Amino acid sequence: MATTLTPSHPVQMIVTLEDKTRVADIKKTLRLIRGVASVRMARVKDDNQISPSLYMRMKKARREYADGETISCSTPEEMQKYFDSL
Repeated sequence: MATTLTPSHPVQMIVTLEDKTRVADIKKTLRLIRGVASVRMARVKDDNQISPSLYMRMKKARREYADGETISCSTPEEMQKYFDSL
C-alpha cells in the first residue's frame, strides 16, 4: 500500500560550506531540483550564546561540584592515579 504525502509546511535544510568558491555552483544546482522553493545564503556568526539546555547542564555540573559530588584532580599524575584505582 503506497502512502501519499500531503503538502505541509516548508522544510528548511541548512548546509555549511567550507569552500565559499563553490557557493554559486551549489545554489544554481539546488534551484534545478524540483520542489526547491528558494535558495538563500547567510553567514554563520559565532555569537558565543549558550543554548538553554547547555546552560542547564552547566548549572547542574556547577552544583554537583559545589556539593562535592565530583572528582577533582589537580595534576595529570593525580588523574592517572585515579584511573588506575578504578
